[in-house]
Amino acid sequence: MTKVQEIQIAIESLPWEEYARLRQWFSERDWQQWDKQIEEDSEAGKLDFLIKDAFEEKVMGRLKEL
Repeated sequence: MTKVQEIQIAIESLPWEEYARLRQWFSERDWQQWDKQIEEDSEAGKLDFLIKDAFEEKVMGRLKEL
């Protein structure tokens, strides 16, 4: 049995409250990883095209004010 299978079995045996806490933890962990990746991509210039696209949309009058 793989480690993942062992974890799956353990998760399936959790009471609902503990399962909900685990899901919350997992969700927060995913968002932290996402934030870290966005920050790294931004610093590396990988998202600069978004700024360029927004400026082009503004020049063409297609950018909506927030």
